[in-house]
Amino acid sequence: MRDGVDGRAGALLAWYDAHARDLPWRVPPGRADRPDPYRVWLSEVMLQQTTVAAVRGYFERFTTRWPTVAALAAADDADVMGEWAGLGYYARARNLLKCARVVAGMGGFPQTRAGLQELPGIGPYTAAAIAAIAFDAPEVVVDGNVERVMARMFRIETPLPRAKPEIHDKAALLTPDARPGDYAQAVMDLGATICTPKSPACGICPWMEHCRARAAGIAAALPKKEPKKAKPTRFGIAYVGRRADGAWLLERRPERGLLGGMLGWPGAEWGEVAQEAPPAAAIWRDIGVEARHTFTHFHLYLGIRAATLPMGCVPERGEFVSRHDFRPSDLPTVMRKVFDLARDAFETVE
Repeated sequence: MRDGVDGRAGALLAWYDAHARDLPWRVPPGRADRPDPYRVWLSEVMLQQTTVAAVRGYFERFTTRWPTVAALAAADDADVMGEWAGLGYYARARNLLKCARVVAGMGGFPQTRAGLQELPGIGPYTAAAIAAIAFDAPEVVVDGNVERVMARMFRIETPLPRAKPEIHDKAALLTPDARPGDYAQAVMDLGATICTPKSPACGICPWMEHCRARAAGIAAALPKKEPKKAKPTRFGIAYVGRRADGAWLLERRPERGLLGGMLGWPGAEWGEVAQEAPPAAAIWRDIGVEARHTFTHFHLYLGIRAATLPMGCVPERGEFVSRHDFRPSDLPTVMRKVFDLARDAFETVE
């Protein structure tokens, strides 16, 4: 067992047995049944760049509607994208479907990190996490929580992301051969509940005696990070058209690119200057407010134009969705912000 000469992995597993978080995708420690690789994979994909609190409801809806990887593989793309709306990073949802269909065709998930990493949308971290948690392979699993724990445990003062290789090497020293899946989740739980970004609860940490940053009094200052670059701002216009019968004019975005495959309000490409590009001939009125949203790499300001369209309208772009079929929850967050503002404008004017 790769447990470190001082038994740190064993101490952490004992803590985990008593304090493991109750999560809908997790098999609690001590249970004889193995984790379902489908649920492990789905949770890991959803948790990328997203919090546990935000993911929990999405995960429960997904697994209720599509309880197996085969069920998800057979799902309609639009239904899956609609259920994903609001989680962001929509390339994950597209890869989710691709991966589900490959796995269903294979008859199940590969059980090794190397095999898992060949699947669509599964990178080194996700492959290691699934292999460890679902198949108890002794893989080194390093997410943001683990980076923080290891940086403090070993007093790694090199800023992230340059510190990643060193952190991975230190994490590998502690990864045990016995119960590696529980160990991986234990380090994540430690980072999420005790070794938190601010004000870590060092006094109740099972690794308090071994933590070099705590001994030096600098635990809260680690890990260090390179200064963030200022995000640029892009501008655009969203055109919200409602036909006389209540149908809404929507446009599905190209499969590739930001918000790929998602429904949204028609408009030109976003850039340094907002471009006018009405999707249909109409009197488009500026409603006087803009929707603001921040993506990973830029801020977006969307002006909003609204119009009531006649029954015979033939749009140049997009298609009408009846008011009975239209669900604002199927829109990505930025487009839902636009809708909330434009809907108020329609109610005010009409």
